[in-house]
Amino acid sequence: MSPSQSASFLHVEDLDAFPEDLKGGIVAIGNFDGVHRGHRAVLDAALGLGHGTHHPVFAMSFEPHPRTVFNPSKPVYRLTPPPLKVEMLKVCGLDGALILPFTRDFAGIEANAFVQNILIETLGISHAVTGYDFHFGKARQGTPDYLRMAGAEHGFGVTIVQREEDEGAEVISSTRIRDSLAEGDLAQANALLGYRWFFEATVEHGDKRGRDLGYPTANLHMSNDCPLLQGIYAVKVKTETGWFDGVASYGRRPTFDSGAVVFEVFLFDFTGDLYGQSLRVHLVSHLRGEEKFESAEALIAQMDRDSEEARAALNSLQPLSEIDMKLLDLAL
Repeated sequence: MSPSQSASFLHVEDLDAFPEDLKGGIVAIGNFDGVHRGHRAVLDAALGLGHGTHHPVFAMSFEPHPRTVFNPSKPVYRLTPPPLKVEMLKVCGLDGALILPFTRDFAGIEANAFVQNILIETLGISHAVTGYDFHFGKARQGTPDYLRMAGAEHGFGVTIVQREEDEGAEVISSTRIRDSLAEGDLAQANALLGYRWFFEATVEHGDKRGRDLGYPTANLHMSNDCPLLQGIYAVKVKTETGWFDGVASYGRRPTFDSGAVVFEVFLFDFTGDLYGQSLRVHLVSHLRGEEKFESAEALIAQMDRDSEEARAALNSLQPLSEIDMKLLDLAL
């Protein structure tokens, strides 16, 4: 069952309920936070092996992030929370995704037990594909070389994908992407992802000050550990009624109250009520940092300039990849 043949995408979170349709398949194993270009090299290798065969191709991933489990006081910000990661894996063309709960007990499984009990007996894999830095099992015993030897012993193929580098010969990683977002280098973050970074959040009631300024905004709460640099962004937003271009402010509104951090979106050419809706926000470009203005009039004048700049950036938008095109419903 290649991706072109599969009738539906299978999302599985319980090994005891692993479907027959995915057994005997080609599994891409990894954390896949962000499903960035490096991850997609692993996924593409798996898809290439499955092309023209009857073998299903699926991903095995883990939640929460292992570093969060072992250091819960410093959780790792997820570029793609579980539902979005699953959606990204589907967009990439896989037949399914197995998302396993990562716990201390799971981390303590011996490497040979992981291979025998999970890969062979439960999944019945025909081939495993991982990145060069993937380790599994107690004390990280399961190295890429160990997996190769296990495959040779038990009769399944193993492909280890080497590190994927950017145009500057630096390795592509989720950490670099998080760092780029924190530095306001959205262009680099998106380039490493190979698509415009996006998030989902529900519209909440705010102080409605934007309405008085002529810029009614949708207020979205971001998680406290979001690394995104506070500032002004050009965005594309998916609502219940379709796509809209817009401009967004992420920060504490220093001109007025320097209150709690909030993501406020103004949608161009939109009328209606967004309260309670879940919006999907794709960040296209970083326009400027957050500033404090001496008056509401000065702020409005700057917002006018921001809107003009955002419109220009969005009008010239070109997809970064086929994945970006699919996510944004764009046409090449």
